[in-house]
Amino acid sequence: MTESMDERVTKALETIRPMLQADGGDIQLIGIKDGIVQVQLRGACGTCPMAQMTLKMGVEKELKRQVPEVKEVVAI
Repeated sequence: MTESMDERVTKALETIRPMLQADGGDIQLIGIKDGIVQVQLRGACGTCPMAQMTLKMGVEKELKRQVPEVKEVVAI
């Protein structure tokens, strides 16, 4: 049985989460719609001035690598 996109994105986020937690932050999956992954940055990530760069260059890049159907990652 193949995994759903939600399951694959969740697994991919689990591989990214330790890097964020090492800096006092975290990430929560809010939802996925039409290939756009909605997340909430928490802890130190929520107030970090580099959060947008981390989101695009780190989280989005890795999610697209692991789950090619991901078009974009946005923080809400």
